[in-house]
Amino acid sequence: MTMPTVLFAGDSITDCERRDDPAGLGDGYVLRITRALAGQARWINRGISGNSTRDLRDRWTADVLAERPSLVSVLVGINDTWRRYDSGTVTTPADFEANYRALLDPLAADGVALVLIEPFLLPVRAEQIEWREDLEPKIDIVRDLAREYRAVLVPADSELNAAGDAVGLAPDGIHPSPHGTDLLAKLWLDHAVPLLAALPPR
Repeated sequence: MTMPTVLFAGDSITDCERRDDPAGLGDGYVLRITRALAGQARWINRGISGNSTRDLRDRWTADVLAERPSLVSVLVGINDTWRRYDSGTVTTPADFEANYRALLDPLAADGVALVLIEPFLLPVRAEQIEWREDLEPKIDIVRDLAREYRAVLVPADSELNAAGDAVGLAPDGIHPSPHGTDLLAKLWLDHAVPLLAALPPR
């Protein structure tokens, strides 16, 4: 029987060296999810380090839509914030929303199941506290889009911050440690697994 295709899209947190992995999954939360759900789907990782919503939008047709997925999980947004502070490239909330809608619209029109993971930041340096001002409106947009598109929302920012021990979960405030990666994968499984039973093969 043909299995459904589950595709993960995003930035470095999704990528996790997947292009150096013969299985193409990397060594991050995607790998942990696929191990927990082995044999239940065809798994594809399309994360690319450094990507913003604009970058995903530019490669969406070739990297995502062409795979005809049954479910797409998206984790993107921290680079839309980070670039404001390290290179002066600003992604306004309006541009962020427009880019994100461009990702979701063709999937929704084709009946693809959606999982949206909140972009997250666990400030470990004083200057990162300021970043929250830029990131929080983008998190709110992801939450609103999840409601509008009837997507599963994985509350990564709220849950990871509530867990405490920012340095232990993400030593640089952005990229999860092994412990942070385990928690991110568990959050995804806790929220998204019910979708899998209803996925049609494509």
